[in-house]
Order: sequence, then C-alpha cells, then structure tokens
Amino acid sequence: MLQLGFVTAILPDLSLAEVAAFAKECGYAAIEVMCWPPGKAERRYAGVTHIDVVDFSKDNVKRVRDTVGAAGVSISGLGYYPNPLVADQSEAQVYIDHIRKLIEAAKLLGVPVVNSFIGRDPVKSVDENWPRFLEVWRPLIAYAGDHGIKIGIENCPMSFTRDEWPGGKNLAYSPAIWRRMFNDIPSENFGLNFDPSHFIFQQMDYTRAMREFAPRIHHVHAKDVRVDRERLDEVGILAYPSQYHTPKLPGMGDVNWGKFFSTLTETGYKGAVCVEVEDRAFEGSLENRKNSLRQSHNYLKQFVP
Repeated sequence: MLQLGFVTAILPDLSLAEVAAFAKECGYAAIEVMCWPPGKAERRYAGVTHIDVVDFSKDNVKRVRDTVGAAGVSISGLGYYPNPLVADQSEAQVYIDHIRKLIEAAKLLGVPVVNSFIGRDPVKSVDENWPRFLEVWRPLIAYAGDHGIKIGIENCPMSFTRDEWPGGKNLAYSPAIWRRMFNDIPSENFGLNFDPSHFIFQQMDYTRAMREFAPRIHHVHAKDVRVDRERLDEVGILAYPSQYHTPKLPGMGDVNWGKFFSTLTETGYKGAVCVEVEDRAFEGSLENRKNSLRQSHNYLKQFVP
C-alpha cells in the first residue's frame, strides 16, 4: 500500500521529534529523514541533520525508534545527497565514508533504503565519468547489499545553475544512463529514488520510465515543476534551467499527478511517496513551510487510498 510522506529537509529548524509529530498531525504516514553530517552546507536544502549517523550507537537506535514510534509514523529512507564523484578525491572520500555510515545506521534502524546522488564531475562527459562511477559505486552497492539495504539514486541532473554547468553534478539523470548503470552494477539493491519533476524540463516521459524500471524504483519523491514557456522562448534550452524552470508544490506545476499515480500503482509499487518541497513561494517562514506540507498532503491524498 502506498504511503504519503515528506522529505525532512524543509524543516531544518525542528527536531526529529517535532518533525515526526507534525507529520502525524498532517496525516502523513512516513518521513524521509535527512542525515547530513552536522555543520553548515552552502546548497539549499543540504546540511540538514535530523539523525546524526556519525558514531551511531544502540542508544541512538532506541532514541530514534522511540521518537518516531511515539508519533506513529515510519522512516521511509535515510537521505544524504552529496557529490561522491567530485574531482577532489579527498572531498569525495568524505562523502563516500558518510554514505557507508548511513547504510550502517539504516541496518540498525530497520530502514530499508538509503537515498543519495551518484555524483559527477560536471566538466567531464558521461564516458569520462564512468570509470570513477564504477570505482566508487561498485563497493558501495556491495556494502549496501551486505547490510540488506537498498540504494535509491534520485534522478535529479543537478545542472540548474552556473556552478553545476555544463554536465551537472549527478550522473543518473536519464533512462539510457540507468540501463548502463544497472547493466554494469546488476545488484537488485541498486535502484532509483524516482522523481517525476526532473523529466519535465528534459522533455521526457516519466510514465514510460516508471514502467520500464519498476523493479528498480526503491523510493519516490513527489515534487512538481513549472516550465515558463515564454521565458523558454527567450533563452532556449541551452540556458541554465533555473532561468525557465521553477520547482513547485504538487499540483501547481506541469506533472500530471493522476497519470503519475495511476502508473505507479499499475507497476505494483507499494512504498513511500515523499513530498519534496523546493518551492520558494513557501520559504518565507516556518509556518509557510509547514503550510506547504499541509497543502501538498491535502492535494495528494486524493490519489492514495
């Protein structure tokens, strides 16, 4: 049975207990919990730590389980979205080591999925990134498999602004690349954190991909996006996508959510669908961000029994 949840990154000022209680209050059944290392991050929605997996102990396990259990919600996945293929290999190793800590914490908590990005050196081609992808991710996927944990790679290109141009900072953005990835690393633990919004500006059919890769969909994000057609006529598709592409709440953009959920249920997916809020119109205050989650739940609940 599908469960509605949300990504906790939009509520960085609340504790895990407060986030879980708010989720229950809104009617959500699950949360994808952000597990960045404690400290500041420059990218929006990054650096949020609702579970600190560094030196994660049995006492931590009990505290987290008691916290979410008291609220009556579940943890759909642990989330951490860095660039493990960044050119600076010492920096990349920090990200790789932390992904391993998420895998270990997920095992202890009984959480089935760790969600992340593949990463990419944006100034190199797909082929030029490939040896590094295999070097980094073959052992990570094997480590996840050894712990009984699935890896869900979000299909966000991470190529929206000048610093991410031209190739983006996440290799796993298209079905053609997914086929190649899953062929070279065929483990069933290796799959997708599927987000339909990232298909919109790339002019791809998300329902076709959902059907083909159904066995690889380990987690789902619900985010919408609006393409400004007038602006696109001015700047063209070679402009930075942020010039004509705006993240929105579900139901306020170009994703056909009825079609999306119809396809999702037809494929047999029975996991969490977690709202990911990146809509600047709702970022003015904590109450606005809470309202964005309330509104998203009110809209999406029509598609989930």
